[in-house]
Amino acid sequence: MKNKMSIMVVDDERIVRESLYHWFAKSGHTVDTAASGLEALEKLEQFPFDILFVDIKMPGMDGIELLHKVKSEYPDTIVIIITAYGSIESAIKAMKTGASDYLLKPFKPDYLSLVLEKVTQQQRLTAEYNYLKGHIERITRFDNIIGESRPMQEIFDIIPDIAVSDASVLLTGETGTGKELIARAIHAKSPRAHYPFIAINCGAVPDSLLESELFGHVKGAFTDAAYSRKGFLEVVDGGTLFLDEVGEISPKMQIDLLRVLQEKKITRIGSSESVDVNFRLVSATRRNVEEAIEQGDFREDFYYRVNVIQVHVPPLRERIEDLGLLVDHFLLKYSQETAKRVDCVSDETLKCLKKYAWPGNVRELENAIERAVVLARSRTLTAADFGFLSPPARPVRGAHTIKEMERVHILETLEDCGWNITRASGVLGINRVTLHKKIDRYGLRAHKK
Repeated sequence: MKNKMSIMVVDDERIVRESLYHWFAKSGHTVDTAASGLEALEKLEQFPFDILFVDIKMPGMDGIELLHKVKSEYPDTIVIIITAYGSIESAIKAMKTGASDYLLKPFKPDYLSLVLEKVTQQQRLTAEYNYLKGHIERITRFDNIIGESRPMQEIFDIIPDIAVSDASVLLTGETGTGKELIARAIHAKSPRAHYPFIAINCGAVPDSLLESELFGHVKGAFTDAAYSRKGFLEVVDGGTLFLDEVGEISPKMQIDLLRVLQEKKITRIGSSESVDVNFRLVSATRRNVEEAIEQGDFREDFYYRVNVIQVHVPPLRERIEDLGLLVDHFLLKYSQETAKRVDCVSDETLKCLKKYAWPGNVRELENAIERAVVLARSRTLTAADFGFLSPPARPVRGAHTIKEMERVHILETLEDCGWNITRASGVLGINRVTLHKKIDRYGLRAHKK
């Protein structure tokens, strides 16, 4: 979906630089020039250009040497060699070093535009091929979202209508309910399906790092910035950006993202140049955002921008009729992965599973099934295979609210795992950072033996 490119013309002849500058600028591209290879490298440190047109004969660093350095330090940058001193040997050398094309002076501007169009089309096809090759099996289809319950059918019914729109979507619901699967389904059914889907867990990334991840940076922007890097807001061009746990980002970052959503432009850290971005935003949160707004943790203007369409994903206990389908799905998945013949769960155990509160929702169920399959000694799973479950289902001690159930469940899991945070986070289906936050929130360290 990206039509305009950032181009740098590198030539020691002023007339060549100026003529190419005006030709490309007239077509709407972002254009800069450099009179030498060293000047071109200095500008590349500040701004990652898409395409370089490089003269092969220049004082000091020639075009082949510049080509080699560019492909070494900026492998995604396209380089087209231009020269008045054409030869088969220099052409072969340029192409072997990584040049995308090789042009002889003098050339007509119209032909230059054709070359540019061919190269950019090739770049797009390569990007699409790499994306599809790496993600074709992960593209969400409706049969990857398990559920026949009424709440899930209502979500299935509205996904196609949401998908054809470009409006921002906010998915709400508890952790582990499958919000990312819904986001992927929206992307897969949208006109953006053949472009990237990038997911970021905002709750697991420190705010300072999140800024660099989203906006990118130029070389030297901060201590560890050894090279220029595009951020996810630019890499996702044409596709869908999924911000999980968007309620965890700071008010300052909310302001920055609000500006991006309004202007469709970003500025990399350490740069003064703005870059056009084109993406669809889908966000998710387990927080009560209205309460967060009242507490001053969430900006109201940002909330209205990300919450054009809201979809609530129900917890497993509110669609318990889907549990049998989910159990069968995960049994098949992990039986195949572990090459173990596990056929089913006993009827009595299934009843116990349906009585259990599942504070970790579908993610907790999946982890429980995986663990049970790994440890199973027969083809039918029983309560003993689950470790935390015995008929009747283990009561949640003194818990009367969702938060109380979560607190007790986390404490019991920590105790079962001997307070091994890595093991406990795996069983609960949450990352270690989130688990530490919950331990502090519920004051659980006092119970550690």
